[in-house]
Amino acid sequence: MLNNLRESLKPYLQNIGRAFASTGISPNVWTVVGLVFAFTASLIYGINVEYSLILGGIILLVSGFFDIVDGQVARYTNKISKTGGFLDSVFDKIAEVAIFFGILIGGYAEPYLVFLAITLSLLVSYVRAKADAAQIKLQGIGIGERAERLLVIAIVGIIGFMEIAVIIVVIIASITLIQRLIVMSKSIKKL
Repeated sequence: MLNNLRESLKPYLQNIGRAFASTGISPNVWTVVGLVFAFTASLIYGINVEYSLILGGIILLVSGFFDIVDGQVARYTNKISKTGGFLDSVFDKIAEVAIFFGILIGGYAEPYLVFLAITLSLLVSYVRAKADAAQIKLQGIGIGERAERLLVIAIVGIIGFMEIAVIIVVIIASITLIQRLIVMSKSIKKL
């Protein structure tokens, strides 16, 4: 869903790419920076001390920002590569699992809900990866892509309702999975 806004945000995203490219740091390093912030957010969620939800949410938003930076730097510097795309995708999944692990360890939601949220989130990504392999485009298909799911966790968590955030992720990931399976099955029939 947020991917569909990319075109209208293109000038701002290009400015981000230009600014961070001027540092001379490669896109892959920015990918690692995003992962480090995700691990930090996970750790903060996991220790569950006063203000963990607020601090963890803010750091998770910073991680998401660097997830934008790496791609924009790659585009701006014309350093888009299969290796970079692969690393970005794998690190995104590692970060997402880490975040949910922190939520689980911190005791913010029932374990079965966290399990459902991460399972459905990974299935959404898996279906897209399988579609990409079949040269079927699923980016932008569904109401709960990775960016939306992590925004829900960060923002709803910041206001103190992490279990509700996890339930919302379960719902939007389920809907997205169904949407992608429908599009995938229709597209396969046309091949």
